[in-house]
Amino acid sequence: MAIITTVGLDLAKRYFQVHGVDKQGKVVLKKQLSREGVLSFFVNLPPCLVGMEACGAHTTGPGRSGSSVTRSGR
Repeated sequence: MAIITTVGLDLAKRYFQVHGVDKQGKVVLKKQLSREGVLSFFVNLPPCLVGMEACGAHTTGPGRSGSSVTRSGR
């Protein structure tokens, strides 16, 4: 399996969508996680860059959005 270097995490009420790419930018993972499964998923990943939604843009109106990038590591 390719090494995931960057993960995008789309936050939702019950399930989160995860999108992982390798250092060449090739998609190597697309997965839906329950809230309960998110922690164990990230614990088992090597250190990587994680980007996630920073606000509930879907509830504040169209045209408004935010994002945040965080490094994951041990």
